[in-house]
Amino acid sequence: AEAGFGSYVKTYKPWFVGREAYIAREKGRQGVVARFRFTEKGVRMAHHGDPVLDRKGRVIGVVTSCAVDSEGFLTGQAFLEFKSSEEGTPIFIYQGAPKTSGKAPAEMKTGDRVNLPTPAVVITRFPK
Repeated sequence: AEAGFGSYVKTYKPWFVGREAYIAREKGRQGVVARFRFTEKGVRMAHHGDPVLDRKGRVIGVVTSCAVDSEGFLTGQAFLEFKSSEEGTPIFIYQGAPKTSGKAPAEMKTGDRVNLPTPAVVITRFPK
C-alpha cells in the first residue's frame, strides 16, 4: 500500500491470509511513496537513501530512486510523510549526503564549501 497500490488489496475477501496484520500495519503507516521532479536541469543525481527535507530543513523522507525523464529533468520517487506527499509540495533533496562529511557550523571558516539541498517538487504519482 505504501507504493500506491493499496486499492488493489481486497481485505473484504474471506480467503485473505494475513488480513489482521495488513490492517494493523496500514493503521500505523507513516508515509507513502511519492514522485518528485527537480525544478532545474543539470543537477546531481539523487540516489537511494538521500534525505528529503521540507522548507524548514526537517527530514521528511528518503529517496528510493531517480532517473532522467524525457524532458531532461531528474525525476524520481521518495518515501515521504503523508502531509508532505501532496502534489505541488516543494521539497529539497540532499544528493550524496551519506558520502558528505561536513563541518559543524561553528567550525566553518571563510572560504569553506557547504553542500546545499537541491529544490524539487512533488508531482502526480501516476503520469498521464
